[in-house]
Amino acid sequence: MKVVIVGGVAGGATAAARLRRLNEEAEIIILERTGYVSYANCGLPYYIGGTIQDKGALTLQTPESFRARFNIDVRVRNEVLSVQPEEHTVTVRRLEDGSEYTETYDKLILSPGAKAIRPPLPGIDLEGIFTLRTVEDTFRIRNFLERERPKSAVVVGGGFIGLEMAENLIHAGVRTTMIQLDDQVLLPLDKDLVGEVHAYLRGQGLDLRLSTAVTGFRRRGGKVETLIGEEAPVAADLVILAIGVAPESDLARRAGLTLGQKGAIVVDDHMRTSHPDIYAVGDAVELTHAVTGQKALVALAGPANRQGRVAADHICGLTQGYAGAQGSSILKLFGMTAAATGLNERAAKAAGVAYDKAVTYSASHATYYPGAQNMTVKTLFDPDTGRILGAQIVGFDGVDKRIDVMAAAVRQGLTARQLTELDLAYVPPYSSAKDPVNMAGYVIENLRSGLVEQHHWDQVAGLPADGSVTLLDVRTPDEVKQQGLLRPDAVHIPLDELRQRLGELDPAKKIYVNCFSGLRSYLACRILSQKGFRCSNLSGGWRFWSYAATDRVHDAIPTHPCGIPTERGGCGK
Repeated sequence: MKVVIVGGVAGGATAAARLRRLNEEAEIIILERTGYVSYANCGLPYYIGGTIQDKGALTLQTPESFRARFNIDVRVRNEVLSVQPEEHTVTVRRLEDGSEYTETYDKLILSPGAKAIRPPLPGIDLEGIFTLRTVEDTFRIRNFLERERPKSAVVVGGGFIGLEMAENLIHAGVRTTMIQLDDQVLLPLDKDLVGEVHAYLRGQGLDLRLSTAVTGFRRRGGKVETLIGEEAPVAADLVILAIGVAPESDLARRAGLTLGQKGAIVVDDHMRTSHPDIYAVGDAVELTHAVTGQKALVALAGPANRQGRVAADHICGLTQGYAGAQGSSILKLFGMTAAATGLNERAAKAAGVAYDKAVTYSASHATYYPGAQNMTVKTLFDPDTGRILGAQIVGFDGVDKRIDVMAAAVRQGLTARQLTELDLAYVPPYSSAKDPVNMAGYVIENLRSGLVEQHHWDQVAGLPADGSVTLLDVRTPDEVKQQGLLRPDAVHIPLDELRQRLGELDPAKKIYVNCFSGLRSYLACRILSQKGFRCSNLSGGWRFWSYAATDRVHDAIPTHPCGIPTERGGCGK
């Protein structure tokens, strides 16, 4: 059997290695257009910024190491020009000398990846404008930094690559402006949660400009000017385009293979295309979303690796299929971590999936052990069954392991009650007896059982201001003095005084309660509801509202993990 693989990196290289492990006699050829067959794509920005010093560390396998370990014929700088499915041949060009040849195959695996989007804007091909997708791109940018010593940069696009590049440029001492067309960065996160990220990024020195469209580029005074409509252009020494990626499916289209949304290659559960002897894996394929069951594009390394393995298995007679992806992702932003898995609100609405949501604010480990840091957890769930549909977490320490637990919960269809029952490892330096994942489950179960009603940050402004309802703030006097009230008409009664001051509240009016993080206001609601009052708790509290409703540049007030300001000693727990 002869298998030809077009493209290496995650999907193609994984498929090749798996094929060899399953079939020692197969002839396996990888045809890679670039000069590198298997490299750490996600590490490229960190080499540019100097965090990774050794360029050799970026290369996971070389043609020589593939040959030595797996007996695989890797041909770099060999570009496949066309596929002839009926003839079972590909036409290849050697980029070193331009010569062409034909290669036959029994089975073909396409792993072309995705290409960086370069919109046809005026001046987009000017010197000093870069995209980052390959190792060669990385070396070009790193060489530019070392040669030109730029003082300023513009990053266009606020996705994973754009944010990683902005961080690494700032680490390298380059004054950086990010221009984002959407009203937020990091689209896997919902807008309300990403407000905290915006504030943090600006606090790290990033000039973040949202809802801003780039209209072109021009050179003036030795700099590249990024044009943004009627606003003054942004002049910089270099520009990084990180607008996004599109499936690199031209080869498949010309071969007559069936394409789906955004031109992605349509495959079945075994990664077979519309031609039975041609498979496709990685960023160029259309896959099934594991939560909605609908078709989706997920350009991430994890799914690409699993798809390569599935394709190799099927070629070798194993029948296990690919179960889809849920888009689990995580990103380091200076000291902050942002992560997501499953559905966010935007995706749930687009898919027509009914959902409710809960926002919790939990410590990374036991608060009495030094170094505990808070994380904001937003969890989407099915209101009828309690099934976990997705989660987003923003914080510092411990975000990675919580999102992985949530990813497993989403994949296995766990409910909120089952989250509360997870027996997670606990010792004070690493967690709490009630882990943040358990806490999300407890809060959702309280909502579903009717123990508490909640309202959200975007409903505060619309609450009646005619005196027919009461807005009750149960924070401490110091908190209110420093942070202000949600609205001027709110009533302030600290939680610890509430039982003694119930007479100040009108039982005929519904009460909308808030504290800093949502915990003390929940306790207040339990007191009020058992005393005959109708009440609702502000999900996520004043803190979440302050980021979500205003998305403003401000310094978050230092707090103990319970939500009480540290200058007052926290809750004492």
